[in-house]
Amino acid sequence: MEELIARLVANVGIDKEAAEKSVGIILEFLRKEGPADKVQALIDRLPGAEALIAAQESSGGGLFSMGGIMGAGTKMMAAGLSMGQVQAVARETLSFARDKAGEDTVGEIVGAVPGLSQFI
Repeated sequence: MEELIARLVANVGIDKEAAEKSVGIILEFLRKEGPADKVQALIDRLPGAEALIAAQESSGGGLFSMGGIMGAGTKMMAAGLSMGQVQAVARETLSFARDKAGEDTVGEIVGAVPGLSQFI
């Protein structure tokens, strides 16, 4: 995950902590909303992914936490990202995922999550 985090810091202009938190939020979202077998296959190909997801799960969502794609975006904005940065992080993360797990796996995940293809 260090490679992805460094890529986000360099290409999106966010700090390491925000990058780690954002990737954890995205992966947690995919785990909840995407096809379980495909998402797990992706996570298995991203060393360090489980730790980032666990950090998000342990942080809780707060009293007014919402789910779905809007919830993930809201969590990232609460971590200090602008809407443009949220989209850039999502694009970079899924591009990285394609490099590691293949277009077919990521394409099936994106296709199975309502609204995700328009967001990225």
